[in-house]
Amino acid sequence: MKAIVVEGGKGPAESLRLEEVPDPHPAAGQILIACRAAGVNRPDIIQRNGFYPPPPGAPSTLGLEVAGQVVHAAGRWREGDRVCALLGGGGYAELATCDSRHALPIPRGLDFVQAASLPETVFTVYANVFEGGSLKEGETLLLHGATSGIGVVAIQMAKAAGARVIATSRGREKADQARSLGADVSVDAVAEDFEAAARQAGGVDVVLDMVGAPYFAKNLAVLKTGGRIVYIAAQGGGTLELQIGALMQKRGVITGSTLRPRSADEKARLAAEVERVVWPWIGAGKVRPIVDRTFPLAEAAEAHAWLEGGAHVGKVVLTI
Repeated sequence: MKAIVVEGGKGPAESLRLEEVPDPHPAAGQILIACRAAGVNRPDIIQRNGFYPPPPGAPSTLGLEVAGQVVHAAGRWREGDRVCALLGGGGYAELATCDSRHALPIPRGLDFVQAASLPETVFTVYANVFEGGSLKEGETLLLHGATSGIGVVAIQMAKAAGARVIATSRGREKADQARSLGADVSVDAVAEDFEAAARQAGGVDVVLDMVGAPYFAKNLAVLKTGGRIVYIAAQGGGTLELQIGALMQKRGVITGSTLRPRSADEKARLAAEVERVVWPWIGAGKVRPIVDRTFPLAEAAEAHAWLEGGAHVGKVVLTI
């Protein structure tokens, strides 16, 4: 089969190349998927740069989510079923294997490209906003990076759950786009102070942050009593300076998580929850995939460069 391999260097053009590689062989309990599309995610870029290695037993090649058709059945799936799936790796390829429990049916009305944009993002938002952050109906979510692949889904999922959303993004155009997706308050973090906007809105119950250190003091300042700050990345810096007394007074919780290293059983549990809670939101039109741009598999390097450039709104997807 054809797949993207990582070959030295750190820039996308120097690192990513389309090659013929051996077909994967599904283990017991795994399905084999003929991939039609694969989502591109920031963890792929981190792995390309030599960090975020795949968990034991996962393919060394890139790609954490795909959509396609089952060609080797296992579990609930039969040959020909249309699925999207969360992978430990190996999605930038014509064929991919995964634990049958980590695949979900493609929601009615979605094509393969739209479906491939869902698993990594939806699983991450559900695990961190609704489980780690315990966001509830009537509460307020402060979301940074609102037009990222994570951000556009987090806005919609929070609104579907009956929460208010304060969203930050860089630039007025992106702030307008976040508002069009449902954000109640949309802040241009380049020109405006999100702390002032959040205070004016009455504070926040949950913060989903992928920026890290530069935003921490303001996150804590606007946190309501009993609020939760959840980290899924630290693109602006990973070392926080914390006044313990301020956290104690807020009775606040600071937490965070990664998705890829979780056990197969934990991912299966999360998949079942996503299908139970989020898939009906998609079916009802409350959550919809936002795909910014597609690239053919052979142009994975260009897809990485586009994602790293930061102009995207929503997901970048490879077509296969």
